[in-house]
Formats: sequence, C-alpha cells, structure tokens
Amino acid sequence: MAYNKKKKRFFRVIKIVILLYVIIGIALYYFQEKLLLHPKAYSKDYSYRFNVPFKEINIPINKNENLNLVKFLPTNSVNKGIILYFHGNMNNINHYAKFTGNFTKHGYEVWMPDYPGFGKTTGKLTEEKLYQHAKLVYKLANAEISSDSIIIYGRSFGTGIASYLATAVDFKQLILETPYYSVPALFSYYGPVYPTSLMAKFNLPVNEYLKDVTMPITIFHGTDDALIPYSVTKKLNSSLKVTDEFITIENGEHNNLSSFKLFQVKLDSLLR
Repeated sequence: MAYNKKKKRFFRVIKIVILLYVIIGIALYYFQEKLLLHPKAYSKDYSYRFNVPFKEINIPINKNENLNLVKFLPTNSVNKGIILYFHGNMNNINHYAKFTGNFTKHGYEVWMPDYPGFGKTTGKLTEEKLYQHAKLVYKLANAEISSDSIIIYGRSFGTGIASYLATAVDFKQLILETPYYSVPALFSYYGPVYPTSLMAKFNLPVNEYLKDVTMPITIFHGTDDALIPYSVTKKLNSSLKVTDEFITIENGEHNNLSSFKLFQVKLDSLLR
C-alpha cells in the first residue's frame, strides 16, 4: 500500500511538472514578442524636440505603412560620413538620441530609423520587414554619399539588423554594441529546457551574418551585461576575421558602455 501511494504521488508530480512545462512553453511562444520588444508608439502629429540639429524624414512604404527616420546632424559644416544607427528594443528614437553626440562631434550624420510599432513608424514588425527597411535607409544614404563614408552601427536588438545589412551592401565599418549570438541562442540561455530554435519567431543570426561580412568589424561588450550575457556574446569570436576586434569592457553593463574610457577612446579612434 505504501509503495502504491508513493508511486501515485510520483506520477502526480511528473504530471504537474509536464503541465507546467507545457503551459510556460506556450506562454513563452505567444508572448515572446512582448518579452523581446518594448516599443513606444507616437501619433503622426508628434513633434520631436532635440537639443541638437536634426531633420525628420517620413518615408511612405505603402498606403498603410510609414517608415520614420531622424537625421542627427553635426554641429559644424564638415560632413565626414553617415552613421546608420540601428537602436535597441526599448521605446523609440527619443530613448537613443542621447548617444548620437558620440558621432556628430566627429562630423558624422547619424541616421536613426524606428522599427514598425516604434515611434512614428507604422506596420507589423517582422524580421523580413526590418531587413527591408534597413536596405531602404541605406539606399537613401548611399544616394547622398559614397559607400566608403557609411558606417553601420548596431546596438543590442539592432545588432542583428546591422549585421544583416553588412552582408548586403558596401560600407566602411561595422560596429556592434552589446550584440547577441542569435535570438534563439539568447532565449536558450534563459530557457535551456525549451527547443528555442523551433519556438523563436525571430532569428536574427548575428553569428551567421558576421561570417559573410568582408569589411572591418568591431564589437563592444561588457562583462557584467545582465540582459545579453557576455558568455553568450563571446561565442561571436568564432565568426570574426583575424583583423576584426572584440573589445571587452570590464564591469560594463548593458546600458552604460559609453561611460567607460576604453569605449570612448576606441570609438573615437574608429571615427577619426
């Protein structure tokens, strides 16, 4: 009798564990976009206010969709080139505008597009649409300046978009700040018991794209990054050329790398 009770209790526990596993897995699948993306939308009448010179560009994609782009301009008359800046997963352009001074002080324009559902960009966000928008922004920049004066910059979520674009166009330099290996690999870190390669709606395989990038690549990542762990990103070294750089910021976190001297010195040297 005692044996049968233990056996029943064991199988009851197993059923509960399996049920929880399935429920959590279903929740992760259907709510992964809310976990991955945290946009803040604006109406088309919203007016940006920045303490630096800028121009706002609205690009109609079709009758229902619009791509919104802000060009941050250097304070002097010298234009050394254009930075195509693909930002992270939070908020919108307003949240990342504070970082543009790292580039405009060197005479670069910073072109920062918002993703669908972010800011004033409309439409449904898909991986393919992110790539299409990136190529459109590049095409507009390349119409104004030669490809050897275009730098592609990706931050966090935007590193996947930047890495893809770097495989499809000509440019001068690819710079990635706090990149990930791929979205499934990042999900796997947090949910190792789930088949994340099958569950992830986004792939954004930075590791695969970097293998096809022929121009110089520089990566910045902090050892104390709690959002995109350093151990996951460090695996990107296997995708880099011997001439590429992976710069480790000791004690650097996900959102504070620009406060470190090593980051500023190295970025300044790339932009001079």
